[in-house]
Amino acid sequence: MQREIVKVLDTFTQLEAELEAELEAELEARRRQYKYYRDALLTFGECTDAEASKQASKQASKQASIRWMTMGEIGKFTRGRRFTKDDYVQEGIGCIHYADIYTRHGTSASAAVSHVRPDMASSLRFAKPGDIVIAAVGETVEDVGKAVAWLGTDQVAIHDDCFTFEHSMNPKFVSYCLQTEQLKAEKNKFVARAKVKRLSGESLAKLTIPVPPIEEQDRIVAILDKFDALVNDIASGLPAEIKARRQQYQHYRDRLLTFKEAA
Repeated sequence: MQREIVKVLDTFTQLEAELEAELEAELEARRRQYKYYRDALLTFGECTDAEASKQASKQASKQASIRWMTMGEIGKFTRGRRFTKDDYVQEGIGCIHYADIYTRHGTSASAAVSHVRPDMASSLRFAKPGDIVIAAVGETVEDVGKAVAWLGTDQVAIHDDCFTFEHSMNPKFVSYCLQTEQLKAEKNKFVARAKVKRLSGESLAKLTIPVPPIEEQDRIVAILDKFDALVNDIASGLPAEIKARRQQYQHYRDRLLTFKEAA
């Protein structure tokens, strides 16, 4: 009996490992594809495959109306105010710490995951709905400058190692722009390379992004949202499939190794 159970579990383990490896490879391929389309759409450059070329051709007629502007020309940066872990509470003022941007938020957020004491309100600075919140510090040059578009209905308090960017563009379009390889390369020229990497508001203001008409911003965001959901949302797409296969394996393993006690 033990040998039969081990044989079945070995088969399950092998199949689960092979399937998971295939799904992980597929997910990585989708991530690369997503980054390619994102950069092609947001840099308005040349594309090398049929679908991306199709998207580029749609943009060609709009090129004349696209301007490249510094972020300082587009909007205003404001640094947040300091709060610490000792200020955190279960319920209070919603806040965004720079670490939340790296670990708990994606391109956009509509709900705060951290809160600070309500009596701190007068000492804090806030991002309004539609503002971009940008992490001004990070452990690596690539990390620093990660952004999240704040889409909540209320204001959210911002840590002093973050900047808010107030503007009149589609907020998710700006957040997506800050993810492109072109913007990362430009940003890297301004990062202060101490033990902790930093970006100043003055440096952020020098970064340039494309400014197409608002309807074109909305169209590009709708396309990128679909890719983003496929590769990043654990509730759908390939990540959920990988999770389901792991749970299936665990279920059958536990069933096989659970026995009724002999009378």
